[in-house]
Amino acid sequence: MKFDATIIGGGLAGLICGIKLGEAGLRCAIVSRGQSALHFSSGSLDLLSHLADGTPISDIETGLCELANRSPEHPYAQLGTAAVLNYADETEALLARAGLTLQGHWRYAHSRLTPLGLWRTAWLSQQDAPCAPLTGKRIRVVGIAGFLDFEPLMVAEGLKQQNIDADTAELALPVLDVLRQNPSEFRSVNIARMLDDPRYTQQLLQELTALASGYDALLLPAVVGLEQPGLPAQLQQALPCALHFIPTLPPSVPGMRMYNALARYFRKCGGIIMDGDAVTSVTHDTSGLHQVWTRNHGDIPLKARHVVLASGSFFSNGLVAERQRVREAIFDLDLHDYAAGGDWSHPDFFHSQPWQSIGVKTNAQLQPARHGEVVAGLYAIGTVLGGFDPISQGCGGGVCAITALHAAQQIITTGSRL
Repeated sequence: MKFDATIIGGGLAGLICGIKLGEAGLRCAIVSRGQSALHFSSGSLDLLSHLADGTPISDIETGLCELANRSPEHPYAQLGTAAVLNYADETEALLARAGLTLQGHWRYAHSRLTPLGLWRTAWLSQQDAPCAPLTGKRIRVVGIAGFLDFEPLMVAEGLKQQNIDADTAELALPVLDVLRQNPSEFRSVNIARMLDDPRYTQQLLQELTALASGYDALLLPAVVGLEQPGLPAQLQQALPCALHFIPTLPPSVPGMRMYNALARYFRKCGGIIMDGDAVTSVTHDTSGLHQVWTRNHGDIPLKARHVVLASGSFFSNGLVAERQRVREAIFDLDLHDYAAGGDWSHPDFFHSQPWQSIGVKTNAQLQPARHGEVVAGLYAIGTVLGGFDPISQGCGGGVCAITALHAAQQIITTGSRL
């Protein structure tokens, strides 16, 4: 099997890279070990909210310039401010082509509500996500009887601390009784699969209408719209008040909705996703092609002119922590310098954690090296990269999207196709 590019990893970075390559007419395959990290995400993307020292960023263009001065190893610093902003525009257009209706723009950062009732800066959010300012004065946070992955009291208390009049209520929804019998099955995805069934829409709407009386907005856990992405808007149109959905504990319906849309569009662009497979090694043949060996294909390699490493960080096993060192799992690529002695954490849980910045080191074209020598035809993108903290700097989704587009552009520019 021959491809112009083989992408290792089917998360946000891998899918966006594959889509751009597919739209350019290149034949691509994604090898995905298992569930994408998108399944555990909020469905919102962040671009950059803080500098490494915790300084908040109010103007993204100014913030990127300052980032380049203070954190030269950050992927954004390597690409340059102009390129990052151009790729941000391109990301917004690509997501729209994939059928994702999102709110936000890189020039105008907004704040979205988290399950803790706190506000978090975001670049792009799902259209039905609660963003500041909330509509109206009286807010009702609605839980689901027996559902433990969303705590309406916590959200309401968080809002009250911000002088927002909020209280709580609960949906009964007898149709969910079959799930309540087994707490391990009473999760957001299973609830969504039931509530997305048109047979239960009217029952859901009746309960919501009764709870909406006298309120300006209802906040619900995000448990609808997985298989019917238009259902949240349908419910909103039928209610007398605003309706918003807050992501729950993983697995996340908004994150899965984003994954489904991107995967569907990638396939529409001619791409192939090899789910449940894992790359075991990559070699070169005499013609200069990469041979990508996988667990499921045995002695039949995937041959590609280019390979894109989008395997993720520790969570996705793209990076592996051993007793004496951290290593990149497939190629053993060179990493950014880090405290090899193991001082990788900070005692304050909410402080920026040093281990978050460990990752693959690349040049400005996102080409990594092994033992100091650049690996020809290989690119690294997304959270496998080092030099940044995706959590404390609020840039995880942005780094995935921006580096994915940049690597794809390098491949397209070379003009080398099979």
